[in-house]
Order: sequence, then C-alpha cells, then structure tokens
Amino acid sequence: EATKGLDELQEGLLKAAKERLDAGITRDASYEEMKNALQTDEAGVYPGAGLYLVPWKCDAENEDKIKEECKATIRCYPLDDNEEGMVEG
Repeated sequence: EATKGLDELQEGLLKAAKERLDAGITRDASYEEMKNALQTDEAGVYPGAGLYLVPWKCDAENEDKIKEECKATIRCYPLDDNEEGMVEG
C-alpha cells in the first residue's frame, strides 16, 4: 500500500514538472521577439518563458552572434521537435 502511494506521488511530481517545463518554452517566436524578451528580462520572471525553441544555423559564428546580441546560450538540440522546413543542425 505504501509503495503504491509513493508511486502515485512520484508520477504526480513528474507530470507537474513536465507541464511546468512545457509552459516555460516559447515556440514560434521570431529572432527579434526572442531577443527583445531576453534583453528586457521578460524571460527571467518565474514562471516565465525562459526557454525558446527556435531554429538556428548550427555554426560557431551564429552561436556567437546569439550570445552577443541576446546574452543567451544554446542549451540543447531537441531533435524530436524538428519540423519540416525548420533549420536542421
């Protein structure tokens, strides 16, 4: 009985964490929208959209430009979210 309760608790915590993560991801933002939100620190407010899922060119020059202009860093490459027409990298 205790194990069942712990399993249910764990499942609930995982579900809540996934929902919180998903709610904090901005999709379909333009570069300028992302840049503006990051520069005005709108993305730093919790709970806020601090993560942006946007296509980008996979090269060091492009990444340096993002770091310089947006003060942002590339965190991951969510290959499962690549859609037809998005930049692959």
